[in-house]
Amino acid sequence: QGNMAFAGKYEFEGDENYDDFVKKIGLPSDKIEMGRNCKIVTEVVQNGNDFTWTQHFPGGHSTTNTFTIGKEADMETMGGKKFKATVKMEDGKIIADFPNYRHTSEICGGKLVEVSSQIPRSVYLKKKKNQA
Repeated sequence: QGNMAFAGKYEFEGDENYDDFVKKIGLPSDKIEMGRNCKIVTEVVQNGNDFTWTQHFPGGHSTTNTFTIGKEADMETMGGKKFKATVKMEDGKIIADFPNYRHTSEICGGKLVEVSSQIPRSVYLKKKKNQA
């Protein structure tokens, strides 16, 4: 923690299971098409535990999330939804829980590797007990 390991500009190289993932998280079809094989440039500015994480999309659109490791921050999803999250650092990975998926980022061999995975949800239904 506290090193400048993430700072830099990273250009999209490829993805795996994109269509399956974005359908599971409910991304609208226009956003799915926009993101498919999209040459996104991710720019990371890091100052200790403070980050500014910007994704530049073709056509001039960009999304920026500013956060401090371990503190709640206002964030925005790929689909433009606003939410609050506390970003964590574990084993050199940045972990953010978005409303319906977990996003991890790490540096491997000088490349930024980002993995988004759906968070399984458990729902418990409980019957109200009759009070005697």
